[in-house]
Amino acid sequence: MAAPARTMWVNGPIIVGAGPAGLSVAACLHTHGVPSVVLERDDCIASLWQRRTYDRLRLHLPKRFCELPGMPFPASYPEYPTKHQFVSYLEAYAAAFHVRPRFRQSVASARFDHAAGLWRVQASSSSDTGGDEAIYTEYIGRWLVVATGENAERVLPEFAGAGSFKGPVTHVSEYKSGEPYRGSRVLVVGCGNSGMEVCLDLCDHGARPAMVVRDAVHVLPREMLGVATFSVAAFLLRFLPLRLVDRLLVLLAGLFLGNDLPRLGLRRPDSGGPLELKNSRGRTPVLDIGALAKIRAGEIAVVPGVKRFMAGGAEMVDGSFVAADAVVLATGYHSNVPQWLKGSDFFSGEGYPKAGFPEGWKGESGLYSVGFTRRGLAGVALDAVRVAGDIAVAYNQSNRKSASSSSSSCTSCPVLLQQQQEPVP
Repeated sequence: MAAPARTMWVNGPIIVGAGPAGLSVAACLHTHGVPSVVLERDDCIASLWQRRTYDRLRLHLPKRFCELPGMPFPASYPEYPTKHQFVSYLEAYAAAFHVRPRFRQSVASARFDHAAGLWRVQASSSSDTGGDEAIYTEYIGRWLVVATGENAERVLPEFAGAGSFKGPVTHVSEYKSGEPYRGSRVLVVGCGNSGMEVCLDLCDHGARPAMVVRDAVHVLPREMLGVATFSVAAFLLRFLPLRLVDRLLVLLAGLFLGNDLPRLGLRRPDSGGPLELKNSRGRTPVLDIGALAKIRAGEIAVVPGVKRFMAGGAEMVDGSFVAADAVVLATGYHSNVPQWLKGSDFFSGEGYPKAGFPEGWKGESGLYSVGFTRRGLAGVALDAVRVAGDIAVAYNQSNRKSASSSSSSCTSCPVLLQQQQEPVP
């Protein structure tokens, strides 16, 4: 990276990411009177939700399990808010806690300077004049909060013969609606919640989807007798061990969804229940909202893994051929932390804290993480509260004389940043 055009001292934590995780920890810090700076590579908060999700998306869990710290959802919201409602909630949340991220700040590297005892975060932004030249800024502070989350980058698998396929190939992050696919044969690669829901949406728009199911998967009903399955699981976990709860969930799933899923091409994992696999490997169980009925009706075909693509479709691992006019890759996302966090062994090569839940929120030298628990928005909220509380103690201890004046001037992160520039030791 080129030498930074400017250097800025941050009197508080540097937070990387302005999704739900970054907003949550900044809001919690604000309630403690601790200023912070939030760096976001895109030009809006929660860019994954705003730019890379399909139109029909709703929260998969009841809203009470998805609230961020200090602010419930509006009472007028349905049990499963739409993505537009969730984005509106996040925007109101940021405004309520005076969180004003610095947008178009793409973090290229973050490294702890042991000699100075400070974090140095280098970020690039596009030129103010609109040209191609990037402006490099180095942010320096005592604490770094990694809040880029588990879904920072798309997973784009390589397939044999991919260049031979003649139709459009898109990632689910680019998929908005099934309307452009009306009347088309669409091969959807992936059978998670996104893959299932995209197939359902394609059916609703008159397309003919085939869903690739390569691995075993747990499928659960979203609700049982009007009660959210997640609510049932949370209640049972108060009294029973996780493995027993998993067994009960599988039994209930068979009761409400039927026991013919293996015949439909959806086999359950031989070991590991839905909650255990979610916690240990991040493999989220699929919550059925109607796709199984379409599969049983023959409107969604279930096919095995892809061996190679061909001009008009794909050869599958069982030797069969699936004709397709288009392909949608519902292959998920991954963390990008290893690309920019340097000199730290707190995160694994896959971009997750090496310490398992609930210990993975705090590292050494003022390093923290929020949003890597594999427990969705509830895990984000729990991390944010812990991180903010811990930083607040350290902040008040090291800035006792100036804490009052610093917190009273914290009207916005950019203003704070400009006002409190100091020479770097």
